[in-house]
Parts: sequence; structure tokens; C-alpha cells
Amino acid sequence: DYKVTGVQTCALPISSLALNTGGELRQQLRKRPCEAYPGEMRVKAGSSGLYTYPDVVVVCGEPRFLDDTFDVLLNPTVLIEILSQSTEAYDRDKKFELYRSLESLAEYVMISSLRVRVERFTRQPDGTWNYDEKTSLEDTIDLKSVDCHLRLADLYEKVTFAQPPSG
Repeated sequence: DYKVTGVQTCALPISSLALNTGGELRQQLRKRPCEAYPGEMRVKAGSSGLYTYPDVVVVCGEPRFLDDTFDVLLNPTVLIEILSQSTEAYDRDKKFELYRSLESLAEYVMISSLRVRVERFTRQPDGTWNYDEKTSLEDTIDLKSVDCHLRLADLYEKVTFAQPPSG
């Protein structure tokens, strides 16, 4: 369904978007007390007992883990999900509901793999969440909690979307 351009060998925009996003964050966080983790880092979503695998996780300060295995993070600062047709409804609804229970979470970002669209939810001091959306490659999404600025052109670099079927 997807056509990828350039020398890239990854078959799906989801992998490319996750790699691009993680790479941009890693570069910007290099000399700061924050760290970006790829999709293999599990997050325990509050007291629900649910463990999720966000596509990219950022933690600031000392990471807290569930146990000595160091593979389940308890205190993410930013969670990023790459949306696909099959995961979008769950990521928007149930997963975000669970993520909101994490006291450490300051920002939740959803990046569409179907078109250029990045959505950011930011926790406010009163516990409510503000919403921001960017839909142009010229736009930048600002992750204020970690002082990172992600250009959509960089996130979507070498990603081409398939044309919808006609008929």
C-alpha cells in the first residue's frame, strides 16, 4: 500500500516515521538530562496493569523502572505514537485515557502515517490537556516539556504516501 522513496529500505511509513522522530529527538537531547527510547521500551500505564509499547518515549531526569530488568518505564515525560489505520482509534481513545493517568506525562504526540499530520496534547497545571495540530511540512511541533522542536519536513523525510485506490 505504501511507496517509499530514496535509498530507504524500510517498507512502511510507520517505521520511517518512528526512526526519523527518534533520531531527531536523540540529536536534540544529546547534552540534556533527557533520553529518547525506541519502540522496544515498555511503559506501564498507571494502575491499569496495562503495558504499552509507544513508538518513541522520552524521559527526563532519572528514569524509574518497574524492576531490575530495566525494560518497563514508569515515568515517561513524552509519549509518541505513529498512527496507522488499524491503531488510530485505540491510540486516540483507550491508550490516551491510560496515558493521562501517568503523573510524569507532560505531552502526548500522535503522528499520522497516512498523511502529513502531527497532533500534540500538552498537560496543563490544572490537569486539563491542550491540543495543537500541524499539517504542513513547513510546520514545526514544539515539545515544550523537553525543549525540542521537530520540523514536520524532517519527520516525514523520505516518506511517500500511496495514492488512494480509485473507483
